[in-house]
Amino acid sequence: MGSRYTQLQPEERITLASLHQQGWSQRTIAKLMHRSASTISRELRRNRCESGYASKPAQRACQQRRIAARPLPKLHADGALWRVVCDLLAWAWSPQQISATLRRMHPDEPAWHVSHETIYNAIYAYPRGQLRQQLISLLRQGKSSRRPRAAGAERRGQIPEMVSIHVRPPEVDDRVMPGHWEGDLIKGAGNKSAVGVLVERATRLVLLCKMPDASAQSALAAFTAKLNLIAQPLRQTLTYDQGKEMTMHKALAKATNIRVYFCDPHSPWQKGSCENTNGLLRQFLPKGTDLSLHDQDALDSIADLLNNRPRQTLGWLSPYEKFKEFMQAIEQQHTATIH
Repeated sequence: MGSRYTQLQPEERITLASLHQQGWSQRTIAKLMHRSASTISRELRRNRCESGYASKPAQRACQQRRIAARPLPKLHADGALWRVVCDLLAWAWSPQQISATLRRMHPDEPAWHVSHETIYNAIYAYPRGQLRQQLISLLRQGKSSRRPRAAGAERRGQIPEMVSIHVRPPEVDDRVMPGHWEGDLIKGAGNKSAVGVLVERATRLVLLCKMPDASAQSALAAFTAKLNLIAQPLRQTLTYDQGKEMTMHKALAKATNIRVYFCDPHSPWQKGSCENTNGLLRQFLPKGTDLSLHDQDALDSIADLLNNRPRQTLGWLSPYEKFKEFMQAIEQQHTATIH
């Protein structure tokens, strides 16, 4: 079995050019360089220039030929797939969401299948410049760990007549039916502005509420208005932490006919869907900024973006799609019961 052919290296081309200019035969050059005579002959024939054989032009000719023979990458700048990826990045989709959705939409078209690693590599391999910076800025800048709230001690206090999460109905944990919500507050610069967050546990549907401040009165008004936009069967429970903005929880329960349950102190995992959503929201509502600059229409647009994103935990359906799926199942069950 013959040895595997390898390209000449730049330093070998320097040696070959020198020996060739001195008039050595190809066979002798091959022996001196420990290369086959056919390799030396091929090199002198393919990579010579008008003035003869020289190492630098030969190296350049070899590189250009290899580049020309190399197939275009799947995400090349002039391709339709790259344009679609850039459009979805502009919608604040992650590379994982883009990859999974393209595969779901084009299951039998491998040309539209691209891994999230390939998308990341294409972005970071883009030539340095303003466009590359714009592409990188579209990626989420989330951290692997969640920092504790700077004002955590101030948020917590004695809330009268709290009902513990440990007596919450077990069907809430199952996420089988929609109507069970988690809530929280995210604050802006100096804790002077706030946005209320509501996340439906089964579908991960997100609702955002504009608040003038983080007071209990503001939380009551904002959460009441937003929850009452939802049909009564989809307002079953609300799980919240022990932040002082929920001091008026009994008034909220009365105004919305929803049952409110409280997490244990310092136990964010007990409302993990909301905590995860808070991290996603910081892409649009960065820490240390004035959240009062966002009106309710802007917050609704942000919620729409999140609700249209495919989610891995939902089998790459979006919250809107999952919500619609639940509604269709409920309607079919209702129709079957009537008949």
